[in-house]
Amino acid sequence: MQDHKENTVFNGNENSDTFNIREELEKYLFHWKWFVLAGMVALFVAFTYLRYSTARYTASTSILIKDNQKSGISKELEAFKDMGIVGSGSSNNTDNEIEILKSRKIIGAVVDSLDLTTLYFQEGRVKRTEVYGENPIRIVFEPNKEYLINVERDTSFTINIISENKLELSNVEDNLVSEHSFNETITSGVGSFKILKTESFEFKNNNKVYVRILKRSKVIDGYKSAVNINSVNKNSSVLTLSLTHPLKEKAEDFLNELVTQYNRDAIKDKSEVSQKTKAFIDDRLSAIGKDLNEIQDRVKDFKTDNKITGLSMEGQLALETASLNNEKLINIKTQLNIAEGVLKNIKNKSNTDETLPQNLGFSEGSISESIKAYNELVVYKNRLSVNAGDKNPQIIQYQKEINSLKLNLRNSISNLIASLQTQYAQINTEANKINSKVSAIPVLERGYIDIEREQEIISGLYSYLLKKKEETAISLAVTVPNAKIIDVAYSNGIPVSPKRKIIFLGALLLGVLIPFIIIYLKDLLDTKVHTRKDIEELTTVPFLGDVPHSDTNEKIVIGNDARTSTAEAFRLIRTNLDFMLSNREDNEGKTIFITSTTSGEGKSFISINLAAALSLSNKKVLLIGLDLRAPKVTEYLGIPERKGITNFITNEKISLDDIKFSIPEIKGLDIIASGVIPPNPAELLLHSKVKDLFEDVKKDYDYIIVDTAPVNLVTDTLLVSKYADMFLYVSRANYLDKRMLNVAQTLYNEKKLPNMAIVLNDTDMTRGYGYGYGYGYGYGNAYVETVKKPWYKRILS
Repeated sequence: MQDHKENTVFNGNENSDTFNIREELEKYLFHWKWFVLAGMVALFVAFTYLRYSTARYTASTSILIKDNQKSGISKELEAFKDMGIVGSGSSNNTDNEIEILKSRKIIGAVVDSLDLTTLYFQEGRVKRTEVYGENPIRIVFEPNKEYLINVERDTSFTINIISENKLELSNVEDNLVSEHSFNETITSGVGSFKILKTESFEFKNNNKVYVRILKRSKVIDGYKSAVNINSVNKNSSVLTLSLTHPLKEKAEDFLNELVTQYNRDAIKDKSEVSQKTKAFIDDRLSAIGKDLNEIQDRVKDFKTDNKITGLSMEGQLALETASLNNEKLINIKTQLNIAEGVLKNIKNKSNTDETLPQNLGFSEGSISESIKAYNELVVYKNRLSVNAGDKNPQIIQYQKEINSLKLNLRNSISNLIASLQTQYAQINTEANKINSKVSAIPVLERGYIDIEREQEIISGLYSYLLKKKEETAISLAVTVPNAKIIDVAYSNGIPVSPKRKIIFLGALLLGVLIPFIIIYLKDLLDTKVHTRKDIEELTTVPFLGDVPHSDTNEKIVIGNDARTSTAEAFRLIRTNLDFMLSNREDNEGKTIFITSTTSGEGKSFISINLAAALSLSNKKVLLIGLDLRAPKVTEYLGIPERKGITNFITNEKISLDDIKFSIPEIKGLDIIASGVIPPNPAELLLHSKVKDLFEDVKKDYDYIIVDTAPVNLVTDTLLVSKYADMFLYVSRANYLDKRMLNVAQTLYNEKKLPNMAIVLNDTDMTRGYGYGYGYGYGYGNAYVETVKKPWYKRILS
């Protein structure tokens, strides 16, 4: 039978590496209440976090960057197309416009316009909340905003409104600093300011407003990194601007103002060329106007002095012929005059990176186009240089193109001047031939013709410049924004963070994961014996049975009427003992020794209750306490120490009858205690009287239960093992280290303990790991715990 058990255990060990999914799940499902509790706690924490966290909203707007080369001239400007002041338009690089939109210059203008450096907060039930648009007061600083640039750190203070017209200023420690009135100028370290009421003002008791003044550069950096600008696709000029902020109204206002400030900056850049042209024309008009006044005075004086009113028919014909040449000379002279002015502007070293006068009507169209291209490059470079450094690759590329165009313009205009001078000389030669015909005209008429011709030339040049000045003024008036707003900034009011569903789901998963990890780590680091499976996996010692944990205060758990799981476990062990001892002679008592690896594993508990179980089967049973070093039987039964085995061995006058006693709780059971603790227990157990003792008691009793010492601590048990018919090796669940099972396996292999079997004590009846403890057999609730568990243990057990 023993071989059969060994083979059975061996077969079980062969399959021990098989992964049992159900068993693994049961390890966690047993603690389902912990998972439910952890999940509920996690959801509550997530709810609390969402309740008091600051929600963030996303506002977005879309704009179209106008590209005149692709979209043509707008209908508003078509009326001026024939005047040559709008041309074919320019091409805007979308990537460059994105950089300009995100430049510190533009964002800084938005910050100043919306006064985003000043924040207002009001106290809530849990935290302070920023208010925007509905704040009861507003701080207005002096027009000079240099104080914001010089502020080295954030400044906070409290405004306590104490009446309709009075307020108090307190520092961050809520200490009173000063008292003021509304609209009063207050001078502080951050500048001079006034506190004004807003439309939302309403006096309430203890109405406090908390103010924070942030460093301007810090605010600009914050919005610069927060705003997102992206093009719809590579071939589109439509940009999408978005901003995520705790206040959706502030995000919407920021985006709208960002587009406004961008358009203002673009209009300013576009107007720069026209302003430059207008200044150039005004300068030329001033000089030519003086010449025109002088020639007109000469005409008047000539007529007055010579008392003439006009020319004769012959003089009139000569003047008309000369006028044809004068028109050509006027045209050439005008272009020559303008070209020399532009060339002078180009050669002026102080005008580096400045635009040139445009739309001046050069006969060479290539020069006008070059000036236009030059101005566009200068404007782009100046706009980018606000946000980019001098070593930026785009800036360097633009500078190279500007220098190249400037050199080409200089050469082209110089060539144009030379060409115009040649043309002027040729026409002037022809005019001299006509003047020879005029020599036949009387002297007075000839002098008048000379003065009149000079007047026509200067007057024509003056009229041309006046026309160009008016065209330039019109171009200034019709300058349009760079960006067309497709959709104004809008937020749908749905928070983008924190994401409620994701946080609740994450909290639930975390709540489930934490107990899972704890249970996993506890199981991974746990080296204790828990179940019969642990013993069968690590040893080949036959397994006799297991004893569930008892929650009663009774030391003896088995009786005639006992139906507890522990009592049924001892009845099952009693039955298994009959199979283990079936080969022994019935006319002789059977000695059952009980030992363990270490102390505290329940040898005495097993010994007493096993003896009680055997006595209930109408057998004569003797319980001997043979653990001489640490006797536990009398202590466990709660009776005073008395004479026992030690006294029997050392005193010849004491007989077995003198040391036997019984207890009323167990009928048919005699007990022999260990007696006093001797100084030499090992030597006493080698005494011949020990052999005589076992020979005598085997004749009088059916079963002799012997409580011995732990085998891993002392050698006492091995000294008396020869008197045993069977050894019950007690291992306590949740107490003994699995590695200590090696002691039992070694003793079994070396056959030092005869007919050895293991009993697992103090197992958890609620956790079978696939085995279960089906004690009770239909008795239902016949077993009632006498020790009531606390409410938290009943919930979480």
